[in-house]
Amino acid sequence: MYEYFYGKIIELSPTHCVVEVNGVGWYINISLQTYAALQIFTETKIFLQQIIREDSHQLFGFSDKKERDLFRLLNSVSGIGANTARMILSSLSNEELEVAILSENLAVLKSIKGIGTKTAQRLIIELKDKIAKPSGETFSSTISFGKIREEAISALIMLGFQKNAVEKTVDHILTKQPTLSLEEIVKNALKEL
Repeated sequence: MYEYFYGKIIELSPTHCVVEVNGVGWYINISLQTYAALQIFTETKIFLQQIIREDSHQLFGFSDKKERDLFRLLNSVSGIGANTARMILSSLSNEELEVAILSENLAVLKSIKGIGTKTAQRLIIELKDKIAKPSGETFSSTISFGKIREEAISALIMLGFQKNAVEKTVDHILTKQPTLSLEEIVKNALKEL
């Protein structure tokens, strides 16, 4: 099993890169997060996950260990293959994904291409207890995140907006900026509604 490669970036696209290590070019599948991180380098250390199937051997690369750990967790979920895991990591940042799972935010997970209701529910059920900070404690804002979301939705409904539109807008805002306060969420939502 490969841990990482350190070498020169020969080719870089949003879906893959080629890294030359000691005269050998390695084709590595990457997410958009890693693509964005690698754009500023000519040489890089890229953390790897090798996926071996009967018909293929693939390398998936990550700019940091955190993203690779999330990839491994996603890949362990029934029905989530390597390419779907890469799609999830391309759609959400590491923090956004953690918050969505820990706060059981189905709307955010379902907004990812290829993820339906059942798969989103499975992601939450199978990963909620596995996603934790290095100290072993779960993400500290999980409870407050869910509460703030519900309070923002409730406040906007009381102001006369329709529930479906409010939920969609609040989830959209929280996907982009999961650390906003209740007041900031409501202000941003009022601008969008």
